[in-house]
Amino acid sequence: MNVSIRPYRSDDHQSVLELIRVNIPEYFAVNEEKEFATYLDGGIEDYFVVEEAGRIIGCGGINYAPEQKEAIISWDMIHPDHHGKGIGRKLLQYRLHKIRQSGQFATIRVRTSQLAHGFYERAGFKLDQIKANYWGKGLDLYDMSQDI
Repeated sequence: MNVSIRPYRSDDHQSVLELIRVNIPEYFAVNEEKEFATYLDGGIEDYFVVEEAGRIIGCGGINYAPEQKEAIISWDMIHPDHHGKGIGRKLLQYRLHKIRQSGQFATIRVRTSQLAHGFYERAGFKLDQIKANYWGKGLDLYDMSQDI
């Protein structure tokens, strides 16, 4: 696996939108594409892309709630052709390291679905709550966290 992680740039916009499209409807609800585009246009704090041979195959971000001493893992996605290859784990570990290295946070939170909660559980996140059909019909919210 010869991949690299770098900060998101505005010229990545279409490639990153294509990532959510290829993950709908299995991992994201249809309405989330518009929310993600809005996030890319103005909600990004730290966002990263994973490249292989110059092609973007994954992305994910970090948002911050300093008043709660929380960092939030946000908008993770890997192209379906690359699921199960350790790319998502590498991207998550990259961001967890960045958060821990800052020394500013006590908790890391992620909001995911029942489809990916096991991935985050294996990375040390604990389930805090479930909300049925939160993201869309059949896509439940799994709110998870871990202490630093």
